[in-house]
Amino acid sequence: MDEVALLGLDPSSDPSNQAQTLQYFEALKSSPDGWQLCAKCLMARTYQGNDLVKFFCYQVVENYLKTRYASCSQSEHQAVREFLLTVFQFQSQEDLKNKNYIRNKIAQLFSLALIVDYPHRWPTFFSDLLQMLNLGKLAIDLYLKILQQMDGEVVDREVVHTCEETNRNTLIKDAMRQKCVPELVNSWYQILTSYDTSEPELVCLCLEIIGMYVSWIDINLVANERFVSVFLHFLKQELLRESACDCIYEIVNKGMDPVAKTKLIESFTSVLDTAGVINPHEDEGDYLSKVSKLVNGMGLQLIGSWQKLSKGGDAVSANETMSAIEHKVALGLRFLGDEDDDVSNVVTQFIHDYITMLKQFSTLSDKQSSYIKDILCVIFAKMKYDESYNFDSEGEDEAMFQEYRKELKVIFNNLGQLAPDLLMLTVQSLFSNTLQSWKTVNFQDVEMALSMLYLLAEATPATNGQHFVKGTTKSTILQQMLQMMISSRVSDHPHSAVSLQYFETVVRYEKFFVQESGHIPEVLMSFLDKRGLHHASDQVRSRVAYLFSRFVKAVRQHLQPYIEEILVHLDDLLVLNSPDNGIHHLTLTSDEQMFIYETASILIVSSHFPPQKKNELMKQLLSPIATKFGSFLSRLSSEMDEQKQQAYAHCLQQAMAFASRTSKGFSNQQTMKSCDCIAVYTEMLQIFLGALNTNIYRQALQAGIRQFIHRMVVCMEDDILPFIPVAMEKLLKHADVRELHDFLPLMNQLIQKFKKRILPFLKDVFMPLVTIIFQALNSAAEENDQVVRVEKQMLQRSYFLFLTNIVNNNMTEVLATLEPANLHEVMCTVVSGTTGDPDPVRQKNCFLILKKLIDAWGHKGSVMAGFGEFMYQRIVPACFEAPGHPKFDLTDGQTILALNESANVLKAISANRGEELTSYMRTIYLPSLDLPPETSDEYCDALNSDIKKFRNYLKEFFARAKS
Repeated sequence: MDEVALLGLDPSSDPSNQAQTLQYFEALKSSPDGWQLCAKCLMARTYQGNDLVKFFCYQVVENYLKTRYASCSQSEHQAVREFLLTVFQFQSQEDLKNKNYIRNKIAQLFSLALIVDYPHRWPTFFSDLLQMLNLGKLAIDLYLKILQQMDGEVVDREVVHTCEETNRNTLIKDAMRQKCVPELVNSWYQILTSYDTSEPELVCLCLEIIGMYVSWIDINLVANERFVSVFLHFLKQELLRESACDCIYEIVNKGMDPVAKTKLIESFTSVLDTAGVINPHEDEGDYLSKVSKLVNGMGLQLIGSWQKLSKGGDAVSANETMSAIEHKVALGLRFLGDEDDDVSNVVTQFIHDYITMLKQFSTLSDKQSSYIKDILCVIFAKMKYDESYNFDSEGEDEAMFQEYRKELKVIFNNLGQLAPDLLMLTVQSLFSNTLQSWKTVNFQDVEMALSMLYLLAEATPATNGQHFVKGTTKSTILQQMLQMMISSRVSDHPHSAVSLQYFETVVRYEKFFVQESGHIPEVLMSFLDKRGLHHASDQVRSRVAYLFSRFVKAVRQHLQPYIEEILVHLDDLLVLNSPDNGIHHLTLTSDEQMFIYETASILIVSSHFPPQKKNELMKQLLSPIATKFGSFLSRLSSEMDEQKQQAYAHCLQQAMAFASRTSKGFSNQQTMKSCDCIAVYTEMLQIFLGALNTNIYRQALQAGIRQFIHRMVVCMEDDILPFIPVAMEKLLKHADVRELHDFLPLMNQLIQKFKKRILPFLKDVFMPLVTIIFQALNSAAEENDQVVRVEKQMLQRSYFLFLTNIVNNNMTEVLATLEPANLHEVMCTVVSGTTGDPDPVRQKNCFLILKKLIDAWGHKGSVMAGFGEFMYQRIVPACFEAPGHPKFDLTDGQTILALNESANVLKAISANRGEELTSYMRTIYLPSLDLPPETSDEYCDALNSDIKKFRNYLKEFFARAKS
């Protein structure tokens, strides 16, 4: 071999050597005799001490077996066979054996040869391997690895195979069943019994192989006395028992007749139970997980058998299988309740499916009812937090426990569907006993009791969405538990997990407080004092800020007597944080304060106070923002430290965001105008507009002002309009591409809300705004600057969306009053937007704009002089150029929408111009495209048909053109 070319195999070699090696590798793979050169080197042991070169050679042989071996000559087949058997002999010698990754590669080569040669060209494949086993443990190891690789190629159901490969694999398995499976099984037995004490790793691999193959071989070859006795023996050996357990699991999972399956599982259960294996007492998680997995598998298989037998009408066998299932439930409960969550989690699927099965019965037996109670008790115990749970810094272990909790919650919910009354009464008993002594029991028990009450809302079905329907058992029990939760003052519990669960439960059953408003004062204070929003835990404060907002929205009509008192309690939570008052030591974060500002606003707006009082309260809420805003802005302008500048800019942006959030309190019923708050917010807007006079952190400040104006447009009527020109002038001064893109949605919002009321304003600002957009789009940028390219693309989309809003809201007058040159420029940009590099979103909007303009101006005698000529010279060609682009993908849904809009454009011209368009297309335009007369006629006929037929025709027309 080329020694120089092989130098690149060393990971530390330079890139040129590595490139040369790759080139040599490709040359050997493509060469007719490259694999033979590699095979000879391997058989001659030329590179015995160099693993990299050996692996390289085996990869070349692998490529040959995958690509050309199936069509090779008899002599080449013989050469491959001799090579493989020679390598097998080498690998059976201690002094010549390779590392595991190379032995795995050799096993793969045998497997690749098998799928081509067996059973026709190499019928003795397996007998040749079996004869090698007398060479010792290394030979046995390689033999098992070959069987393992073969499973991946031929049997593994997770590997997707073609029809041809599936037929090939079936042929191989059928031939193996006829010719060699009994011999293979005997070899496995000999390996298990010969090496159980000396080579446990070898025995474990052999057990894995049995588990792989049992799914398609005769079950009686393995499920018999000689093998079962070996399995039992292994289950008592620490190094072998986990693999033995997995092997039995695969055996009981084998697809077979349901009656036979039940007998198989029960025979295994009896033997394992007698030997004391099925119910181990050792505190060893890994092994217990395996036994739990086995019990889970047995249970699921028995449930599957019961379902088949029940559907088939075999009541006797179904009853026998049911007895077997219930015996496994008892075992399953032992593992479900295991101290180790991993052991417990394995068996949850069986318990879940057992409950699902019981839903098919109209009544439950005493034994089944007893099991339901036992399952509930286990769930109560297992859902508790343990002492090691880190509430302050949740990591991977805590995340895994939460996922485990979710699995148990699924079982809990299913129990609620199966036996809702039993569930309610059991939870009530647990809840009452725990809350009566919550001060003395562990916090885990208290948290669990509250969690069970919380989960009942999901587990037991609501009546028309209501949990509190008078006269129902469920309503009575829930009311009793909620009353006890409040009167017990469990909200005083010092642990954060209990506090969180208390508030979550309050908000989940918010409608209870609508019916029993007498409990609101107590709950309200728990939200406002050190139990909730002023809790010592950041986590509790954060969550309660959101939950309090929800609670207030739900019971706002019952809070009237307490509104001013609530606002007083919220006052210290509304402080604007800045570098001056310790920004890093917050009571609430800015995001959490958003909820408090919104909540305060909702309280003010929904109050029964007269408008003057609402105005006064809203001023009190917003005045600190107004006062601090000017101070922050002054500090920003004078501050030289960049980090502090950024902090002040963030504070200013947050101040505007808080003011914006307070506007969420208004509604269609309680408007800003009816609450006499217009002046409060216009004053805030004037203050905020002052921030646009600085260029420091301009984008952050602009984002805050735009957000505020968006909210004002939603909440105000014409009162906002006088401020728009000033805001627009400041927002667009020296605006870059991104700022323009962010500004245009505000224009769209104004158009959609005020429509023709802003027509004069829009006429005045349209062309100056469009000119700024054109300048931004045409500004110089580096050719490879992807960020700028994407920003310009987004601005272009926004520009066309802006035009779309104008025409969709019947405001084409804005365009009609433009100077002819300006109008022509705008229309040319729209036509250009339909063509060029395909962007279906942009193209669809542009075609839509053109269609609207044609509807307005496309008729004969239109006041828009020259528009008819523009239609024929620019718009009609665009309807062909856009879909004709090589990258216009006719298989893409968005692109088809753009094509449909182009069809709408042509139909609109046809509707306005009639035969004139048909004549133009037939005699002038279509012939200019070198289309034959019959195609032109066909096109015109389609154009004159209905829109659906025309759209379908266009798709076929351009598909043919592209082909």
